[in-house]
Amino acid sequence: MNCDSHVHIVGPLSRYPQVPERTYTAAEAQLDELQRRGSPHDITRFVIVQPSFYGFDNAATLDALDRLGGEGRGVAVIDPANTPDEALADMHRRGVRGLRINLYSPLAAGRQMGDSFDATAAVARRMKWHVQVIAPLPLLLQSQTLLSQSPVPVVIDHYGVYGKARPDSPEGDRLLQLLGRPHVWMKLSAPYRLDDGPMSTRPDREWLAALLEAAPSRCVWGSDWPHPTESEKPDDAALFDLLTDWAPDTATRHRILVDNAAILYGFA
Repeated sequence: MNCDSHVHIVGPLSRYPQVPERTYTAAEAQLDELQRRGSPHDITRFVIVQPSFYGFDNAATLDALDRLGGEGRGVAVIDPANTPDEALADMHRRGVRGLRINLYSPLAAGRQMGDSFDATAAVARRMKWHVQVIAPLPLLLQSQTLLSQSPVPVVIDHYGVYGKARPDSPEGDRLLQLLGRPHVWMKLSAPYRLDDGPMSTRPDREWLAALLEAAPSRCVWGSDWPHPTESEKPDDAALFDLLTDWAPDTATRHRILVDNAAILYGFA
């Protein structure tokens, strides 16, 4: 029941067109390959996160969830003002449990958290979902009050994309304060976004220790497969195997990979 809490599925362009304004074309990354890579590590549960290059078209994510059945959950991207209730109900039935706000992609240049958070959170509250946020740390901290007062759970992507900040810096301390709120979660995913390239698969030990101390029951792990923003792909096995390095005891690994994910995403 190990769960990879952050993956993407990319289907054929002929069936799942990517938005014209994208900054790159993502290569196909199919569910069968994802499951094959997860199998050696006993990963049977996956959380499929809607990538920026699909915009509001969640078809690839939803179709993959149909195949996963009870072993899959999804995080969708919607236009809160123009998504009918019947579409939301269909998403929930197929496994969606969260809505994503992406302020990290080049497609989000100039956007602020307040532009969409309240409307997105209102939908999430109605559906009993969470809001997942990816944003560079400075942009995240600009909305610290907004996020700390959220009416729904907030999930922060990729270690908070902390950049050069250290856990004991003013910025790092504010991120840890935010994570100390009982409704705020952290994804331990994509360490290579924080370092010197795709081969950097090992997270910073000080940051890991600080995050796990701040919220041991609200951290989940994700591979970020198939790493669509990276032209050179990291080693998926290394991304998983590092868990046995920084979380060597079985109880800690089980909490991160099984228990926490089951609570956040509503797995059986």
